[in-house]
Amino acid sequence: MQNSSKKIIALLGPTNTGKTHDAIEKMLEFETGIFGLPLRLLAREVYEKCVKKIGVSKVALITGEEKIIPNSADFFICTVESMPKDKIVDFVAIDEIQMCADKERGHIFTDRLFYARGEKLTMFLGSQVMKNIIQDLVGEVEFIKKERFSKLSFSGYKKISRLDRKSAIIAFSIEEVYAIAELVRRQKGGAAVIMGSLSPRTRNSQVELYQSGDVDFLVATDAIGMGLNMDIDEIYFSNLKKFDGKKTRRLNLVEMSQIAGRAGRYKNNGSFGTTGDCENLNSDEIEKIENHTLPSTKMLYWRSGNLNFETEEKLLSSLEEKPTNKNLIRTNESIDEIIMGMLSNSRF
Repeated sequence: MQNSSKKIIALLGPTNTGKTHDAIEKMLEFETGIFGLPLRLLAREVYEKCVKKIGVSKVALITGEEKIIPNSADFFICTVESMPKDKIVDFVAIDEIQMCADKERGHIFTDRLFYARGEKLTMFLGSQVMKNIIQDLVGEVEFIKKERFSKLSFSGYKKISRLDRKSAIIAFSIEEVYAIAELVRRQKGGAAVIMGSLSPRTRNSQVELYQSGDVDFLVATDAIGMGLNMDIDEIYFSNLKKFDGKKTRRLNLVEMSQIAGRAGRYKNNGSFGTTGDCENLNSDEIEKIENHTLPSTKMLYWRSGNLNFETEEKLLSSLEEKPTNKNLIRTNESIDEIIMGMLSNSRF
């Protein structure tokens, strides 16, 4: 789709392989860089690591909620949506590139896959499920396979009252998260809560509460699967179904693997299981998650970036453009399109 003579590396593998760490180290070898990440909390984590290495004056943080932009900043740590497009930098990295296949946000990641480039080096980080489709759509990419540092194994079902310390329980609604957290607090003495809807200050304080050892348990949504580096030994699913904005559906295998893989950091082995009223994982799913043998991504979500702003009608028409590649599927009913259509009294 978009070929470039500039070097592109795809660093692919399961969780706990050091991909983000390697990309940070590589970025800081250059004079300038942009790092795009899938979560505000993860962007904050990477920002703080960079600040410790090179100082607060050299690093900017740009998310939908936080903007810390020193005049002397050379490195910009951002959520993928907030990556500046007008800056020319030596290095660009996009983390969790498999998010190209996400119905809600995928078209943004796909746009970065095609067009976000560093003058000297571009890195895509993520799951090995993206190798074939990156090879087909981008071309001229050097692939580096990363192996997990520690073993991941299935631990079966366990009641919440019997969970060991350094365990995280995964739920998929605000009500469920708080209900489980309250149960854990009554039975085990304390739990931190992490959800994408929390304010930056609250999320950061909850992470610190758990990481410092003040509480031994974590209750979180599936946001934890997007690269957060926390000291977790065991992951337990309280549910295998989530509401994706349109309907309640069962998690797919890649989503389960991303979440389960948060157990075990660096060379400490991790395990995953189920708790509460969660349905059972079948033996085939367990084997594939343990061995990281996941199905390759076949389709990416896409929306035209070639927009015509001359009139409202032309803008809406350009947004409706359909992809010409069989591996791309147009994103439908994006919130910004729906709102614009309503405001312009169009047929949306």
